[in-house]
Amino acid sequence: MTLTELKYIVAVARERHFGRAAEACFVSQPTLSVAIKKLEEELGIVIFERGGPEIGITPIGLRIIEQAQRVLEEGAKVQEIARQGNDPLAGPLRVGIIYTVAPYLLPKLVPEQIRQTPQMPLLLQENFTVKLIELLKQGEVDCAIVALPIPDTGFMVRDLYDEPFVVAVPSTHAWADKEAIDPEALKSETMLLLGAGHCFRDQVLGVCPELSRFSASSEGIQRTFEGSSLETIRHMVATGIGVTVMPSSALAAPGQEGALLRYIPFTNPAPDRRIALIWRKSFPRTEAINALTKAIMNCGLENVNFLLDKSVIYSNLDGLQ
Repeated sequence: MTLTELKYIVAVARERHFGRAAEACFVSQPTLSVAIKKLEEELGIVIFERGGPEIGITPIGLRIIEQAQRVLEEGAKVQEIARQGNDPLAGPLRVGIIYTVAPYLLPKLVPEQIRQTPQMPLLLQENFTVKLIELLKQGEVDCAIVALPIPDTGFMVRDLYDEPFVVAVPSTHAWADKEAIDPEALKSETMLLLGAGHCFRDQVLGVCPELSRFSASSEGIQRTFEGSSLETIRHMVATGIGVTVMPSSALAAPGQEGALLRYIPFTNPAPDRRIALIWRKSFPRTEAINALTKAIMNCGLENVNFLLDKSVIYSNLDGLQ
């Protein structure tokens, strides 16, 4: 049994597909399949149920995969300790970040981090929250910047900032001169939403649940449109297709279409989201986490409410979120 074989079975469990798992592990599918079969024969059990439209996992396979994730995490911890030696700020920090935060935080964070800890470059990976959590469990990233709540437990959490939501409308829209908008009014508009998988999409639907009904019906095809990124949606709004909801951090980077848009706050209490930094309890480089937190707090991100007590760290097993 090798760490590589354990990595393969965890990848297949995540992807539920041998081809995609092989691609994620940067090996050929035959190489991955042979290694997993060899491991199953060595252990005398079947981990995966093959032959159906989707790869299944046997009950004993689930237990094996859970243990494999823990082993991989501990292996990453050993490598991290050896690599960092006595200086936890020496060497790269692997940071995951969700798609709806990265374009607005990173342009300000990276220069601040270089100024503050040039010996600790950031290896950055954008992805969905669920994917980042899996990468975090497997030791593929060291920490992640996500929106709360997260669909998992057992991580250490440090709240970073809250950001209110705003409505983006074309400058020619009837709402363009409004001072504030009631969330209920959104259900009468053509809405532009992020596609499935984005946590911000779910948060917007939470602001106006009526949109869920539209997007699930034939009428919804005409009432809602989906985009792959907030920036794509911003451009679509500028052309007059409809309106959208954006996090307030996005206002600082309007681009060339800025004159074609108006950003209007919601009526109080305005909906918002909390952005947090999460990491494994076993991650040994506490000083690196502290340095990243300090860089975020000092990076000058606009239109957000940084949380005053920057020292609070908790586990989301505590039920605080």
